[in-house]
Amino acid sequence: MADTSIGSTSLTLKLSASAKLSNSPLRSLTTSVLPSNDSTVPRRRCVGLAAGAWPSAQVQAKARAAVSQCFMCGAGPSAAANPTQRLRGTVESFDGSTLVVKERSGELLSLALADNFSVSEVLPIEVSAIQAGSFVGSAAVPAVDGTLRALEVLVFPEAARGTGEGHVAWDLQPGSTMTNATVADVVTTAEGRSLKLRYKDGEKTIQVPEGVPIVTFKPGDRSLLVAGAKVLVTAQLRDGKPTALRVLVGRNGFAPPM
Repeated sequence: MADTSIGSTSLTLKLSASAKLSNSPLRSLTTSVLPSNDSTVPRRRCVGLAAGAWPSAQVQAKARAAVSQCFMCGAGPSAAANPTQRLRGTVESFDGSTLVVKERSGELLSLALADNFSVSEVLPIEVSAIQAGSFVGSAAVPAVDGTLRALEVLVFPEAARGTGEGHVAWDLQPGSTMTNATVADVVTTAEGRSLKLRYKDGEKTIQVPEGVPIVTFKPGDRSLLVAGAKVLVTAQLRDGKPTALRVLVGRNGFAPPM
């Protein structure tokens, strides 16, 4: 039997392929940082409901606006009804048709696979890959002085340039944001790098201390989904079943940092 309660950090899904969650408030209204080949999934990131109790009328109105914006960006009706979620954790098992993930909250999630399920491998690269003109995504948190300090930097492959462009709230840590933008300038500092990121509606300066993970991604395959592999899963309820749309996975224990 599925437990449909909402935890403080994640949606509780017990190991049941028939889990029904249509009456539960969802943790988020947001898509992954990767481009989608699925016409039912928004290509733009759409921030919506936070964890916790049922939302207020004001929050519901904002969520409806976000879903509407996604729809205008090419999402189908099913995406508006069943927004996607990011699930971070470790592969418990994978039998080719069902992916079982232990989410970072400790909860076990059993996920069916979408027909167009895809796997991308996340791998570390050198900080020198961040150059003026690169298109990057950086999760960051505000420092005491108000500056943004990077938690990670993803250098997008050229084919994915423009994905999710903008600056939005992010769910990696409390108060974190995600900025997907073109690098306008890179300055070496005493602590690492300072990046000026420019997107169509503005710009942000993000400090990247030494040691912050710098990564990219490339096409992967299902052989990477071994027990113990660290993953970031984009999931959605489809026909009442938690379903994995795509997975970012690291090799040999490397964790996708975003």
